[in-house]
Amino acid sequence: MLERIREGSQGPWAMGILALVILSFVFAGVGSYINSSSSGAAAIVNGDEIGIDELERAYQNERSRMESQFGDAFATLASDTAYLQNFRQGILDRLISEKLLDQAAQEFGLRVSDEQIKLAIVGMQEFQVDGKFDNDRYLALLRQAGFQTNNFRDYMRVDMVRRQLSQSLMGTEFALVGEAKTAHLLQQQSRDIRYLNISAAKFIEQVNISDDEISDYYQSNISQFDTDQKVSLSYIELELDDLLPLIEVNEDELVQYYEQNLSNYRTEEERQAAHILFESAEEDQTIESKAEDVLAKIQAGDDFAELAKTFSSDTFSAENGGDLGWFGKGIMDPAFEDVAFALSNKGDISGVVKSEFGYHIIKLTDVKPEQVDSFDNVKAEITVKVKTFKAEERFYELSQRISEVAFEVPNNLDEVAGIAGKSIMTTPLFSRANAPEVVSHPNVLTSAFSFELIEDAVNSEVLELGSNHIMVVRVAEHEPERTKAIEEVKEQIQQTLTAQAAQRAARDWALEVKTALAGSEDVNSKLAALEINWEEKQEVTRNDATLSQTIVDALFKLSAAQTSVVDLVTGDVSLVQLTQVNSAAQANAQQLTSLQSRLVSSKSQILYGAVIESLKAQADIEIY
Repeated sequence: MLERIREGSQGPWAMGILALVILSFVFAGVGSYINSSSSGAAAIVNGDEIGIDELERAYQNERSRMESQFGDAFATLASDTAYLQNFRQGILDRLISEKLLDQAAQEFGLRVSDEQIKLAIVGMQEFQVDGKFDNDRYLALLRQAGFQTNNFRDYMRVDMVRRQLSQSLMGTEFALVGEAKTAHLLQQQSRDIRYLNISAAKFIEQVNISDDEISDYYQSNISQFDTDQKVSLSYIELELDDLLPLIEVNEDELVQYYEQNLSNYRTEEERQAAHILFESAEEDQTIESKAEDVLAKIQAGDDFAELAKTFSSDTFSAENGGDLGWFGKGIMDPAFEDVAFALSNKGDISGVVKSEFGYHIIKLTDVKPEQVDSFDNVKAEITVKVKTFKAEERFYELSQRISEVAFEVPNNLDEVAGIAGKSIMTTPLFSRANAPEVVSHPNVLTSAFSFELIEDAVNSEVLELGSNHIMVVRVAEHEPERTKAIEEVKEQIQQTLTAQAAQRAARDWALEVKTALAGSEDVNSKLAALEINWEEKQEVTRNDATLSQTIVDALFKLSAAQTSVVDLVTGDVSLVQLTQVNSAAQANAQQLTSLQSRLVSSKSQILYGAVIESLKAQADIEIY
């Protein structure tokens, strides 16, 4: 077959087609193919364009942030194309809002000066080292984020202008002390209640559901009876741990690894030293002379630790007699380090040493010589490392071969299983929403429900589930989406309609009781007929967890002695009667301050949202 293709590609028909393609390049121009760009407008807001590339950058940045924050949970959501479409639309809505704010800020004449931007950048903690702005760190972080300095200044200018506008809007909101007092009294108020819980089950015998009602419900709610697409997967799974028991290593390999990585088993020499620092960034004869005078005192027998407490500019170490603790090479200033490691014996004192921090007198207080772990001590650790390294090499080789064979023999997994040395496993039928744990990885689900695997019945590519963990799958069985026939769901519909009708009957009964209570009638006989009694509860708060939230919400909408009929999520009904309102204690100053702050924040958010909606309503927005 390959030979026939090769011959056909060199025949007269192929040459003719190739000539036409070449002519199309000649007349249309190669540049029209090369330079055609996918860039364009994602939206136009009052004549200002939001580019597709800008939308894509914002989308990718937000997606990366979500993946970093939520991991596999977001990856699972992202495998749903409908979710991703809504996610992207949300990003575009945000960009449109930002564009409207930029236009409003420009219209209001809001500006940010270069000096303000500079001060803002210098004050950002991200660019500081030891509480001070560090230009090298600033440039490094900008490069890491993909910014040039001028681009970052422009970004800061736009962001600061937006914040200027939003803060000026939100800063106009306030909450009076009286508002906070009223809000506190309402929030902390409690109520006494009397209520009836009326079980819908008591009215089921009164219900009779006809076939026509079932048919009407089925037709009106037919989308409820759509089934999800389902697949059953055959799969081969391979992990590094599957190969480790098969890997053998010999003594020579272990010794070779030990010798090649000897630095990993060597503990460098460390020294403990104390110093007296005379701080000076530059050469200074006066300070150096002072250091020489103190050195003379040490040589004359004065106590080093006491002199450090008296004269050292390094106040932290001075409190401990100048002690700097243990350090190895590469930690201290090079000039300091060279002298400290040149001292031979514990107790040796250096001369006056100049470093970038000033002048030092150094005392060697202890030495930890270099140590090397013997091969026998680390043999077990090396064995694990060498076996793991060889297993990783083998895993990579198998992955490559599995990838090739899964593609070359696409209609079964037999050869893939032989290469992996694993059995073919098969899942039961499942939908995307209830996949078995073993195949619940987003990469697997995306592939499993792809058109290619379902319609073409081929093997997937090698799917990476983690570090040194792969899987190849194929669809063993497919059940397409469909709408269940009415015969399949008739019993389910009848149960639903019966429950609804029973709840309506219970509600009608409760309304009769409510009417009777309003007319001051005796309802005890009605309650006795259904074996229902009043229940009472005092001091119910808005967040009471012992009552249904539906009952609590209804209770706090009532005036004294009023009643309300409430449908419960259980399918039952409750008749709620407010018997007493209990006033809350007055708020103290701290509570009022906190509540005022929350009220201001809430009002500000509402105002900000209203401004955005107002700008959108007045804007000319085209979305492509």
